[in-house]
Amino acid sequence: MKTSKTAKVTLVGAGPGAKDLITLRGLKAIQSADVILYDALVSDELLSEIDDAIIKIYVGKRCGLHSFTQQEINVLIVENAFKYGHVVRLKGGDPLVFGRANEEIGYVESFGIIVEVVPGISSVIAVPGSQGIPMTQRGVSSSFWVMTATKKEGSFSEDLKFAAQSETTMVILMGIRKFKEIITEVSRYRSALTPFAIIQNGTMKNEAFAVGCIGDISGVIKNMDVSEPGIIVIGDVVSEHPSFFEEEVQRVLYSSL
Repeated sequence: MKTSKTAKVTLVGAGPGAKDLITLRGLKAIQSADVILYDALVSDELLSEIDDAIIKIYVGKRCGLHSFTQQEINVLIVENAFKYGHVVRLKGGDPLVFGRANEEIGYVESFGIIVEVVPGISSVIAVPGSQGIPMTQRGVSSSFWVMTATKKEGSFSEDLKFAAQSETTMVILMGIRKFKEIITEVSRYRSALTPFAIIQNGTMKNEAFAVGCIGDISGVIKNMDVSEPGIIVIGDVVSEHPSFFEEEVQRVLYSSL
């Protein structure tokens, strides 16, 4: 049954994971929604804050398992907007950082539907930041480069090679399953002593954290759960984390035995 509500779509960034890291504007948007289409990176804790009367549709993608294609998601947004009124497209992090938001916006607007974007706290900065790892530091790194591990067809992004040749802090999203290949590529250009960090399920209760140097990743690979999402940070700024110093001390002591 159709309502008299005006079709409207809001793209909302849910933040890096923890439910209390969504913005106030984002929380107001989801509380005013008639329908919410949410991704895999949206936490169950945040969803539990939403009124049960609001329709919730899971459209997430995880480890190659897609509940819907992008085109199907686009159609769902429009159909639900016309049928129910206000649709919130809820995405992890910030919707405009590797979120294919422009594709959704373009499709929705082609039907004359108003689209609003509510930025989210990007996991790119928030997840390393929550662990005390800065993106930039005077005298260490004056910039940071954000990239995905691979391009659409599966090959390594040229950005990975170019960033590795510089002194920039490298922040790599969606790269956990290709971690070994990424480190192999970076090792062609950077010292074996270059620090790295892996943060999985960042800002969540089940967050996992590991540090090391790119010259020795065997221990990290052995304990890594590649089915969980995560962020890879490569660069000297990682040495600011207390765990890095502890790991290096243990490594030196062990090698001297």
